[in-house]
Amino acid sequence: MTKRYWYVILTYVLMQLSGYPVLYALMKMNAFSTRSELVTANIYWTIISFILALIITLLLLRPDMNMRKKYNWSKLITWAILGVFMALLAQGIASNIETNVFGVNPESENTQNIMRLVEVVPLLIAVVSIIGPILEEVVFRKIIFGSLYGRSNFFIAAIISSFIFALVHQDFSHLLVYMAMGLTFAFLYVKTSSILVPIFAHVSMNTFVVMMQYVFKDDIEKYIEQQEKLQQIFGGFQL
Repeated sequence: MTKRYWYVILTYVLMQLSGYPVLYALMKMNAFSTRSELVTANIYWTIISFILALIITLLLLRPDMNMRKKYNWSKLITWAILGVFMALLAQGIASNIETNVFGVNPESENTQNIMRLVEVVPLLIAVVSIIGPILEEVVFRKIIFGSLYGRSNFFIAAIISSFIFALVHQDFSHLLVYMAMGLTFAFLYVKTSSILVPIFAHVSMNTFVVMMQYVFKDDIEKYIEQQEKLQQIFGGFQL
């Protein structure tokens, strides 16, 4: 692994941890009078830190950006679009396995927490839908998976990188879902030899999920309530 890749990983780690010292310093300065102000400040710092991390990452990866390289754009676009459906399918299958085999609640606590923060500061959508997925694909697919793939086979590299990808999300009850997504994105990266394809698929999938949760929140809640009522009604009948 080249030195600049280690710098990218270091940038990503520092970005993830940066909120603690920044907010601690502000709290010591009595910058917040309410918990609401603290939460809002944390959200804005998240947005700022992700933007800074993306800028630093792009600067570090300039040697990897071969602007003269000729791409088979029809292939990339085809696999990018197909990759969105593959990622959603993989997520759906993994979620069903978690629910029906392991009895895991299908609702993601991580997703719900993020959506609550989005309601406070809608600008966070840009991080969740675009900036975050770009950084994750660079770190977990291009760097971690790519480095492991160069020394082992696809399955070992994909499983290890996907497991780390899942752990970072700290939603341990849904590790299988995140690993399924990681495996899908790793496959797209190898299939097309372009990090742009898994980035597009990841960005599109996150955007779809966020829009569904944010725009159609009330409709989804009504649907869930209706399903729960139906289960209660039919649950009273013995066959």
